[in-house]
Amino acid sequence: MLSAAVFKTNPFYKPFVIACFWILFFFLTTSSPLLAGEPTRQPVIAGSWYPAEPAALRKQITGFLENVKTSPQVENLVSIIVPHAGYRYSGQVAAHGYRLLENRSFQTVVVVGPSHRAVFKGVSVYDRGGYKTPLGIVPIDRKIIEEIKQTDPGIRYVYKAHAMEHCIEIQLPFIKMLLPNARLVPLLMGDQQYETCLKLADTLARCIRGKSALLVASTDLSHFHPYHEAKKLDARVLQRVEEMDPVGLYSDLKKGISEACGGGPMVAVMLASRLLGVNVSRVLFAANSGDVTGDRSQVVGYMAAALWVKSKK
Repeated sequence: MLSAAVFKTNPFYKPFVIACFWILFFFLTTSSPLLAGEPTRQPVIAGSWYPAEPAALRKQITGFLENVKTSPQVENLVSIIVPHAGYRYSGQVAAHGYRLLENRSFQTVVVVGPSHRAVFKGVSVYDRGGYKTPLGIVPIDRKIIEEIKQTDPGIRYVYKAHAMEHCIEIQLPFIKMLLPNARLVPLLMGDQQYETCLKLADTLARCIRGKSALLVASTDLSHFHPYHEAKKLDARVLQRVEEMDPVGLYSDLKKGISEACGGGPMVAVMLASRLLGVNVSRVLFAANSGDVTGDRSQVVGYMAAALWVKSKK
């Protein structure tokens, strides 16, 4: 053991200790996706909405992706719209959107979803650590999150919003499998007023323009209507998405002509995509829970869509 005398007399010992400290600090803050001591949001629906066992989860997602037989030729993908029900019900629909991420590289994924349990104004961002999944931790993108909060100081962390919310967590196993090194910007909308959608869209466009980032809108469609009534309600949403008409979509939702629990996130992502130059919007696949279970008395609707920039030749 080195004595205090050695510490005082050896001119190289103190610089050596200081250097070791900074090397360790650098390793913890750059090599690790999480800063030392930061909390990690634990999964709350693993084992019920999707498998908690990594091998089973990978197998299920791989099966969903392999069942997607055709995908459009997409040039510059900007955003996708995917459902957020349990994988038994909507995993295959979601796979039609996530299949487009194969052989692509995005450094950041911005997931925008609705707050199902907590009521609050504006938008909440989870800004402390990362999200744990059975496939590993998805770290947050601190840099873009800080840019978002500086651009719109009203966007802040609301603990109760993220604690038990499923609409972001359900997306993460797909993201972790297809974009294993991507960082996350998790956003929840506490209110879905058009002004909130518009402001969020402007903020997102400003903060991710020119960056390697994908926008994801997390939403289901109509809830608990008979099968054929649900199909009519959902068809209206599909039409507005195909027409790239977020304003018309919001109007329909407000009038009750169509339904989507994540209507606000969908509108916000469509508006942001338009600001980022999107000129193509396509519905990739749509179904409802009745197509899976055979029970058509009360169903929930699902859709996968993609929005991209097609170059003019």
